[in-house]
Amino acid sequence: MTQNQPVISCRNVWKLFGSDPKTYLSTLPAGRGYEEIRADGYIAGVKDVTIDVHRGEMLVIMGLSGSGKSTLVRCFNRLHDITGGTITVEGEDVMKMSERELINLRRSKMGMVFQSFGLLPHRTVLDNVAFPLEMRGQDRHKRRERAMEVIKLVGLEGREDYFPRELSGGQQQRVGIARSLAIEPDIWFLDEPFSALDPLIRREMQDEFLRLQSLLEKTIVFITHDFDEALRLADRIAIMKNGAVEQCATPDQIVLNPATEYVRKFTEDIDKARVVHARVLAKPDMVGSGDPVDCSATVHELAKLLVQDKRDAIPVAREGEIIGAFRRTDALDILVGVH
Repeated sequence: MTQNQPVISCRNVWKLFGSDPKTYLSTLPAGRGYEEIRADGYIAGVKDVTIDVHRGEMLVIMGLSGSGKSTLVRCFNRLHDITGGTITVEGEDVMKMSERELINLRRSKMGMVFQSFGLLPHRTVLDNVAFPLEMRGQDRHKRRERAMEVIKLVGLEGREDYFPRELSGGQQQRVGIARSLAIEPDIWFLDEPFSALDPLIRREMQDEFLRLQSLLEKTIVFITHDFDEALRLADRIAIMKNGAVEQCATPDQIVLNPATEYVRKFTEDIDKARVVHARVLAKPDMVGSGDPVDCSATVHELAKLLVQDKRDAIPVAREGEIIGAFRRTDALDILVGVH
C-alpha cells in the first residue's frame, strides 16, 4: 500500500434489490435511469458509485431519505453484499474476504455509531462502553481501564455508573460514541448520529465531535440529511440522489460550483460567505499587494476588510507563505450574494 492509496476505494459499485439482481445487472443497458430500473422490478440502492475515502479525512455523505447514503456505507463494511463493482479497504477487496476476515476487519478497524443509540438498558455507562471489548474476549481489568479512558475523552467522567435511563439524549449519544471508540478503530462510520437530538444539544455534539476528530484524526464517513451539519463537519461532501453520487467535493466547491441542478437546490439558501475560504478564491498566478490574509479565513470573517480595503488583489498566506491572491470584487460578490 502506498501512502496515497485511499483507505476505502469504491469503483462502479451497484447494490440492487430484487429477485435476481446479478443477472439483471449483467444485462442492464448503459445509462438506464433509476425509475426505469424500478419499473423493471428492482431498486437501485447504490447506482454505479465511484468514490474514495482518504486517510484522516471526514467524508460526509448526504441526501434525502431513500437517496442511498446508508446503503452505500453498509456496502463499505459489507453489511450489504454489493451486486457489482469493487470495494477495497486498505487495498483488500472486502467481497473476497472470508467470514472470519470480515469479522476481524469490523472488530479491529471499524467503529460504528447509529442514530438509535442502541445502548443496553440494564448495563451502566461503563459496561456499555466496555461491551465491544468484552465481545473480543479482552481481560476485564483492561477493558474497564480502556472504557474509562474513552468515557473521560467524551466528557462523561463521573457518570460511568449511571444507567442509560438516567442520561439525557446528548449524554446517551456520547456513550454510543465512546463505545465505538473503545476498540480504537482506524475507520469510523456514523449514521445520522445527532439527528434525534434537539438543535442546541446537536450543536454541542457537533462541537464535541470536531474536538475529538482534532485529537484522534480518524478516517470518518459521516451520514446526514442536514446540509448545514455537512458544511460544518466535512472535509468533502458527497451528495446522493436515487442511489447515485451527484457531486463529491469540498464544501467550498459545492456551494460555488454545484455540478447539477439537484445540488444547486441544496445550496441555494446557504450563506456562501460563511462557507467559502480565502484559499479557494486564491489564484496561484495572481500577485497581490500589502499584508496577506490567512487562507483559512472565510469571506464572512473578512467582510470588514473587504468593504474598507481598496486593493484590487489581496494576497493569501498559508503558515506565513504566500500561496496566491484573489480579486477583492470576487469576494465582495460572494459577500453580497451575487455569486
